[in-house]
Amino acid sequence: MISNIGIPGLILVLVIALVIFGPKKLPEIGNAFGKTLLEFKRGTKELTQSFEEDRNHHSKQYPMRKEE
Repeated sequence: MISNIGIPGLILVLVIALVIFGPKKLPEIGNAFGKTLLEFKRGTKELTQSFEEDRNHHSKQYPMRKEE
């Protein structure tokens, strides 16, 4: 979805955000958004690692049998 916006659309969104929130509030909003994305990325990575560990543990506990 974001790839369809393009540079002119992105500039328009930034200008509208600047008008609505003002120059003092915009860096705070950007910082909060960045922290949110970082936390989401960290949580996703932890969840993925947890699934991998469970899968590896399960495959060691119940190895697949070779068909004869």
